[in-house]
Order: sequence, then C-alpha cells, then structure tokens
Amino acid sequence: MNSLKKIMGFFWMTLAPIVIYLLVRSALQNIDSTGTKDINKPVPWIIIITIFTPIAIGLMIFGYYSLKGEYDHLPESSDDL
Repeated sequence: MNSLKKIMGFFWMTLAPIVIYLLVRSALQNIDSTGTKDINKPVPWIIIITIFTPIAIGLMIFGYYSLKGEYDHLPESSDDL
C-alpha cells in the first residue's frame, strides 16, 4: 500500500504543473478580441486560472509529502496522535 501511495504522490506532482500549463495554453489560444462567446473573453480565464492554481500547488505539496513517506503510518485512533 505504501508503494501505491508513493506512485500516486509522483503522479500528483507531475499532474499539477501539466494542468496549469494546459490551462494557460488554452487561455492564450481561446482569448480573442473579436470573439463573442464567453470562452473568448479573458475574465473567465483569469478566474479559472486563479482558482485552480492554488489547488494544483496543494496537489504538488500533497504528492511531495506522499513521495517523501509522510503518509506511510497513519493514526488509527485519536490516541495515536
């Protein structure tokens, strides 16, 4: 089970920057001053990127700690804390 946690930690660490890159790339491709749809306006993209960047950073931190082995032994009761 601990090896699965470490594999998933590596997965989260690599997925987070990829998602941010794809969001920024999509924003740059879809923002158009002559567009009339909401996807062509910069404000929704700024909101989306602003919301998902801290989430992605949190996933990277979670993956780092998982890869480091911080979650190998989890407490089973409040007495273990």
